[in-house]
Amino acid sequence: MNSTPKHILVIRLSAMGDVAMLVPVLQVLKKTYPNVKITILTRRFLKPIFDKELTGIDIHFHEVDTKGKHKGINGIFKLSKELKKLNIDAVADTHNVLRSKMLKTFLFGIKKATIDKGRKEKKALINHTNFKQLKTTHERYADVFRSLGFKIDLSTHQFPTKPKLPNLDFIQHIAETGKKWIGIAPFAQYKGKMYPLFMMEKVIVELAKTKQLFLFGGGQKETEQLQKISNKYENVINVAGKLSLKEELQLIAHLDAMIAMDSGNAHFAAMFDVKTITLWGVTHPFAGFAPFKQTSHCILPDMNKYPKIPCSIYGNKICTGYEEVMYSIAVSEVIEMTE
Repeated sequence: MNSTPKHILVIRLSAMGDVAMLVPVLQVLKKTYPNVKITILTRRFLKPIFDKELTGIDIHFHEVDTKGKHKGINGIFKLSKELKKLNIDAVADTHNVLRSKMLKTFLFGIKKATIDKGRKEKKALINHTNFKQLKTTHERYADVFRSLGFKIDLSTHQFPTKPKLPNLDFIQHIAETGKKWIGIAPFAQYKGKMYPLFMMEKVIVELAKTKQLFLFGGGQKETEQLQKISNKYENVINVAGKLSLKEELQLIAHLDAMIAMDSGNAHFAAMFDVKTITLWGVTHPFAGFAPFKQTSHCILPDMNKYPKIPCSIYGNKICTGYEEVMYSIAVSEVIEMTE
């Protein structure tokens, strides 16, 4: 009789949103199999995503340093020696990239399962030869664990108790006003996935009349842009660059809604069952990257005017003439979705 593994190494080295999408899957796995030990292998700055206070479950963490001690083949071999000491008996590769493939080679003799990214179906989606909803990334992750013998059903998922608010004076003061809290994360990795900032500012102006807004972003340039906007309006606070990742997640958990692009912040909000309104440009939810249980809150551009969407799976390619695709999403539509 085959028994399920006792200690799984879960590999997902990047990116932030894809790592966050693992959380609901691991929650179901742990609730269904409470005795299984889970060790996540990813980058240090992503560790707060798996904090027990946020996830409600115990997840062990092992850092990968791809620019330092784990760089190159020798570094991956060194990493494999570290991991063998943890007595793992299964590897769930939810990334399936060159580094994870090399690592699995060094971890010989251990049961392994690897994600099927569905490249053929995604290519057909882009070519519009098979334009339909593909398997979600969450289900693709779940399939990896099913291949290891775990029978998990994502429909049984239960969201954890919300974590406490970060202990910051400005947040405690705002909590007393009784206004609805709306998060806005206006940036995306690629231009083709980002709502024009001047249009998002119109959304901010209108919502700030009756609600408390928090602006999220990362990097110096984004932080400066958000600060300029927040300086102009009451009831708008820029939290970019001011909070740790854990504090951001604690705050996001208490929002009434999050407005985001096809980006990491959308998946952070979905971790806590926050109403997550996503604005889509040259990508499309059919590719499987919509936030967990939030498909009804996806706002798409004018598909009649822009029938070639998705131009790409990740937004790194824009179809000719589709540079202003996001302009077809009305400001009023975004505002109405927050109600």
